Amino acid sequence: MVFVDKPYVSEFVKDTLKEHSLPVVGTTVAKSMELKEGTYFLTEDEAVEKVRRCKNPILYTTSENCIGWIAKHLSFTGIPAKIELFKNKLKFREMTRPIFPELYFRGIQFDDLETVCYDDLPSPFIIKPAVGFFSMGVHKVASHEEWTAAIAAIRSEIDRTRGLYPEEVMDGRSFIIEECIDGEEFAVDAYYDAAGKPVVLGIFQHVFSSGYDVSDRVYITSKDIIEENLSEFTELVGQIGEVAGVKNFPVHVEVRRTAGGRILPIEVNPMRFGGWCTTADMTFRAYGLNPYQCYFSQQRPDWPRLLQGKAGKLFAIVVLDNGSGIDGKDIKSFDYDKLLAQFERPLELRKVDYHEYPVFGFLFTETSADNFAELEQILQSDLRSFIKA
Repeated sequence: MVFVDKPYVSEFVKDTLKEHSLPVVGTTVAKSMELKEGTYFLTEDEAVEKVRRCKNPILYTTSENCIGWIAKHLSFTGIPAKIELFKNKLKFREMTRPIFPELYFRGIQFDDLETVCYDDLPSPFIIKPAVGFFSMGVHKVASHEEWTAAIAAIRSEIDRTRGLYPEEVMDGRSFIIEECIDGEEFAVDAYYDAAGKPVVLGIFQHVFSSGYDVSDRVYITSKDIIEENLSEFTELVGQIGEVAGVKNFPVHVEVRRTAGGRILPIEVNPMRFGGWCTTADMTFRAYGLNPYQCYFSQQRPDWPRLLQGKAGKLFAIVVLDNGSGIDGKDIKSFDYDKLLAQFERPLELRKVDYHEYPVFGFLFTETSADNFAELEQILQSDLRSFIKA
């Protein structure tokens, strides 16, 4: 069954729910999300009873906002505890310490940030909420001055985003400090099947503008990216699943490959693929594979067939996050037409209410491999040239 919630459900997901008769839990919010007429709804009581009768139910959430409902109504299962193992980054690091014993990390309460002795920390390091989302409150620090600035920025960001998401999704009360993992970063959509075996449904490289960039601006996928990483990433996802003991469980995994070839996890997001219906939808756009259908039907992608004819193409997700420094409430308009004109082949533009959320939208594009410059341009942009304030 599927749980849908704010902030967003794509038309592709809505079509998938209807066409494949996937049961949707009929919460008040779910019924307000304008799903397609004919979508199969379960009452909340029916959903609970269905889970009660199934040892390893196949569940999916379009939004982490649904985690609270699962914790409240499915507490008789082991599912909320499994979610917490992944969602809480401190618990995740503790769980995977036997696999990655070399990684340094420590927890710190928000109110105690000023008491931390910078000299006791590895430099550089990353600080982020132990329970977080969408790169909010994430900072890279490499000096005492940057540490002081990061604390001030975190306080401002937590104040600005307070109330946007439930505490199960974004909780600014506790943070994790961990050593930087240098190398190329990737996002992997996958699921564990009924036997707990990993199935990779998509791989995206997370491209950054600089060593200090921690934003989610550009993700790319291609034939080469899939082929070069599929085997090793499947093995890593499998190792994590083994220590977690999960079955029928979707995940969105962020990893880095170091210069020495070691693959290390950044974090694993439970019960979903990419947030805001992004990476899984883009996998369909790029390769014709529907990850949602694959998960619910327990299928494994035929990657050699799917990648035929895809050489020389880059497929990108551009996250139009508001890094302009201009508060959304002060912005009169955003010039989406001007934005689209800068790209070779826009596939889909999803506009977002930037007065409510700190993002203008999401753009899916197809780009020639030799035209990476257009992605580099948007990667470096603060988007001010599209804003009228």
